[in-house]
Amino acid sequence: MLRNYFKIAFRNLAKNKVYSAINIFGLAVGMAVAMLIGLWMYDELSYNKFHKNYDRLAQVYIHQTFNGSTGTGRAVSIPSMTEIKTKYAANFKYVAMASWNFGHLLVNGDKRFNKQGMYAEPGLPQMLSLTMLKGSTVTTLKEPGSILLSESVAKALFGEADPLNKVVKVDTKYDVRVTGVFADLPFNSDFREVTYFLTWNDYLAAQSWVKESQQQWSNHSFQCYAQVTEQADMDKVSRQIRDVEKKHTSAQENPEYFLHPMSHWHLYSDFKDGKNVGGGIRFVWLFGIIGVFVLLLACINFMNLSTARSEKRAKEVGVRKAVGSLRRQLITQFLSESLLVVGFALILSLLMVVLSLSAFNELAGKQVSLPVGEPLFWAMLLGFSLITGLLSGSYPAFYLSSFNPLKVLKGTFRVGRWAALPRKVLVVVQFTVSITLIIGTIIVFQQIQHAKNRPVGYNREGLLQISMASSLFGKYEPLRDDLLKTGAVYEMSESSSPTTGVWSNQIGFEWEGKDPQAIPLFGTIACTHDFGKTIGWKVIEGRDFSRDYSTDTSAFILNEAAVKLTGLQNIVGKTIRFNSKPYQVVGVVKDMVMESPYEPIKPTIFLMDYGWANLVNVKLMPNVPVEDALKKVEAVFKKYNPESPFDFQFADSEYEAKFRAEERVGKLARTFATLAIFISCLGLFGLASFVAEQRIKEISVRKVLGASVFSLWGLLSRDFVRLVLISFLLAAPIAWYFLSDWLKQYEYRTDIAWWVFGLSGLGATVITLLTVSFQAIKAALTNPVKSLRSE
Repeated sequence: MLRNYFKIAFRNLAKNKVYSAINIFGLAVGMAVAMLIGLWMYDELSYNKFHKNYDRLAQVYIHQTFNGSTGTGRAVSIPSMTEIKTKYAANFKYVAMASWNFGHLLVNGDKRFNKQGMYAEPGLPQMLSLTMLKGSTVTTLKEPGSILLSESVAKALFGEADPLNKVVKVDTKYDVRVTGVFADLPFNSDFREVTYFLTWNDYLAAQSWVKESQQQWSNHSFQCYAQVTEQADMDKVSRQIRDVEKKHTSAQENPEYFLHPMSHWHLYSDFKDGKNVGGGIRFVWLFGIIGVFVLLLACINFMNLSTARSEKRAKEVGVRKAVGSLRRQLITQFLSESLLVVGFALILSLLMVVLSLSAFNELAGKQVSLPVGEPLFWAMLLGFSLITGLLSGSYPAFYLSSFNPLKVLKGTFRVGRWAALPRKVLVVVQFTVSITLIIGTIIVFQQIQHAKNRPVGYNREGLLQISMASSLFGKYEPLRDDLLKTGAVYEMSESSSPTTGVWSNQIGFEWEGKDPQAIPLFGTIACTHDFGKTIGWKVIEGRDFSRDYSTDTSAFILNEAAVKLTGLQNIVGKTIRFNSKPYQVVGVVKDMVMESPYEPIKPTIFLMDYGWANLVNVKLMPNVPVEDALKKVEAVFKKYNPESPFDFQFADSEYEAKFRAEERVGKLARTFATLAIFISCLGLFGLASFVAEQRIKEISVRKVLGASVFSLWGLLSRDFVRLVLISFLLAAPIAWYFLSDWLKQYEYRTDIAWWVFGLSGLGATVITLLTVSFQAIKAALTNPVKSLRSE
């Protein structure tokens, strides 16, 4: 019986090739989109699950109150973590201090590579359950002078030779011994960029300020990871460690530590006023909903085309019922047709996914793949196909099987005036979703452009940022002179932060009239002479740092946001004390966008300190070709630092990277909106073809009576345009509600303009007319004699 069902189903598909192709292709596109989004969601939701202790791992975070608001960060102090280790040792299996993930030069003979890695205490590799290829996580970082390499870095440095106990030189300053090799971490791990671990003791020995920080409770410059014991409750332990620092700092700062579980690092990383407000999880929900809707659009096409052709199959149903078929048998018959269509669509969708996966990975910034070797994947795919088949075939099956056989066989069966209503509702649903996605895509693009057009306050063009090797410290003047002599460099300076970030935030500032209870936090950037000229900042009050004033080593330049925070009027010439040392304000510069382009400008103070600066800023001559200029700049840097490769970043490229997440969302939304419109138009094309076929005699009569092609085109197009306009009226408020809520996460945001809705509605209408017009004009041009010959 089942075999017979599928045989008849196949014959029906072969008989109606156009409608079958529309159904299969539309469902295939919808299923392919759903599969790609499913793979993306799985990758997001399984982030960091590679680490075996995933459920017990956490990073220590801190809430602090500055400038009247509570901020949350990962930077902690060494004394506080030492107290957590000793006072609450029973709750933890491991507690490990770590540096930030920095780039270091690794050298073995003539092989030199700048790679990302971190200093860490011995417990961290064990916490992360690294897959050890050589050595052991238990002993690898216990001895000073040790290094644990990733497999790829070990091969880059030593080839196929055994790297254990081999020597690697770090930053051309000191040697370390390879004590272990671990398998490269997967792409969906927050530690994927960590390619080696150095010992914490070497960090203390290499950096004097780090050693001093062991006694400084307020120096939050480090990271700390922890693994709670099997018996411990993470929330309870988090509450216990909350106040470890309060008695050592001011009450106004109100530092509160807590454990942020590894399960929340990737998708719940955003905090506002000391509360977790989500993060990447909103994109998981967003694209999950989009995937469901795109698949639903494809299913609606199947429903519409199946029910639209009901009169064609009415006699078949009547005959089957007359010879004894039960309704449940007819339902099974029609569902088998649906499942056959879905089966063909599944094969085609898998082919689409395979062909588009590399492009999708590039678009989404992922490295997902089809897990064809996993039985669970095929089981889920089968279940997914079954649900799709039942979803798309259930309504047509119940509708077609409900026909009265007596009326059908007597020729008195008519579908009725309301029979088309469900199809119209489904078309409205399709275009409501599509128009909402179009509006969303435009608003996301607007928001990105709004932020990109924000005045940044300095000149990014031709500005290089280069990390300072140890051999460059103390050689500012000769390095600058040599660079200027090349004729390819306009100016050079050094600073402690790039123009695209503020790496240090400080308290301890006092001035006349300051509220004694307030603890203002300022971004603090040390720089050299010529910094302002190099980056092209705009001095709006006072003057720039100058070699004509020897007192500028005790001078401040503030940005506008910093001046506003102090509340001082005519601030130039006034004194601000920093850690009890007096500094005179010599200038005010226009606000510069150095961090997120979507957020308010951070109050920032610039001071002149050659010893603190660790970045070289080079401004290229605008009239020299960039390639030639870079060769000349590289030659100068090689003169002072021959052992290190010449690594640099363009400031404009680093600034563009700040838009990467939003641009990725925008591109994905644009892609899915395009596919949603395509699927909707595919169904519309099929419906228009059916309507034209159904009304061909009416069109012929009208044509004989003198109707023009244009009037017949309008007759056939009018109903579809009306449905799209209803869809627009529903989509506009839905889009406005959700996009207004989405924009609230940005302090610096665009307004939702009325023309966006008008353009989207107009665009949908034009697309509808183009889709319907082919069938409408084809019907209007048909020779009426052929249609009316039998009348």
